Amino acid sequence: MYRLFTSESVTEGHPDKVCDRVADAILDEILAKDSAARCAVECCVKGNLMLIMGEVTTHAAVDYEAEARRVIADVGYVDPALGFDCNSVDITVAVDRQSPDISMGVSHAYESRNGAGDEYDEMGAGDQGMMFGFACNETEELMPLPIMLSHKLTMRLAEVRRSGEIKGLRPDGKGQVTVVYDDGEPYVSCVVLSAQHDGDIDADDLRRLLIEKVVKAVIPAQKFRDDTKVFINPTGRFVIGGPAGDSGLTGRKIIVDTYGGYCTHGGGSFSGKDCTKVDRSATYMARYAAKNVVAAGLAAQCRIALAYAIGVAKPVSIDVTTFGTGIIDDAKLTDIVEKTFDFRPKAIIDKLGLRAPMYERTSNYGHFGRSGLPWEQVDMADKLAQMAKR
Repeated sequence: MYRLFTSESVTEGHPDKVCDRVADAILDEILAKDSAARCAVECCVKGNLMLIMGEVTTHAAVDYEAEARRVIADVGYVDPALGFDCNSVDITVAVDRQSPDISMGVSHAYESRNGAGDEYDEMGAGDQGMMFGFACNETEELMPLPIMLSHKLTMRLAEVRRSGEIKGLRPDGKGQVTVVYDDGEPYVSCVVLSAQHDGDIDADDLRRLLIEKVVKAVIPAQKFRDDTKVFINPTGRFVIGGPAGDSGLTGRKIIVDTYGGYCTHGGGSFSGKDCTKVDRSATYMARYAAKNVVAAGLAAQCRIALAYAIGVAKPVSIDVTTFGTGIIDDAKLTDIVEKTFDFRPKAIIDKLGLRAPMYERTSNYGHFGRSGLPWEQVDMADKLAQMAKR
């Protein structure tokens, strides 16, 4: 069946991603000093102004402004000429403690208040909502091909900027890849790459360098066809960018953060939230379970949908869908997944070790398909395969 699918990614210098990274850097700094802290931090930025806001309950002393300036500098905003820089940016901090009404539900779940269950029933979900996890066998990372290629584009763009391999690049940038799915191997029909640059760069030279050192460096030659289109800075100029060119906000790149639109999204964002927020932890656990299903060979595609009620530990629903690619029916697979994985918040936190400061690195280039993250393990695949044979 012929179809086209497109996903995008953005660099660490995109204003939304600056905000995501500042929020997660603050979270990591808090968790390094207080692993039991409750944190929901967000940022917004425009021009040379940044607001850090949210709710934090902790005994840790953290300099929010210093963390923000460190991140901004590391991203590459060190020159006042960019209209946003680490030294002169005006930062306002507006952070309060977590609402006691929310804290009560997290610390003393409905089940534990009614005398039922075990230790994992003591912590309730930090909010209601739906969360989705996904995996497929299109790439070695068990991720959809369009989003993985888009992330590799933007990661490479940042790399050639930082190394100076392409001179005159600035921190902001976007990548986008369209993949054709036909009867044979999927291939790339269109690449879009927008790279912020100094004003005196020759556009033709920049286009040539970006195609040679970024596009062709990350997209395998066999994925191209004679009619593949490549657009580099389609307007012809991208000098004004970052927070000087557009406002930024934490949590506004949730599709970039997950599966590039290939999978349903519950709507919740990740950055700045500690692991008691199921928007983050349950989405990670759903990815972990779905990836293990695919790694076990039980399906070519797997989506796991969870839903929670605030203050209640157990999900109110669990659904496993394989889109017709499963070797057993979805109802049986759902039963196997429920018996194999514990989706209660405290169980998720303990299984994946989510109280450790690990989140700043997730704030750019996707939360999934990345090596070294606990939810990317496939250590349950053999067990799932054995259960499916029973």
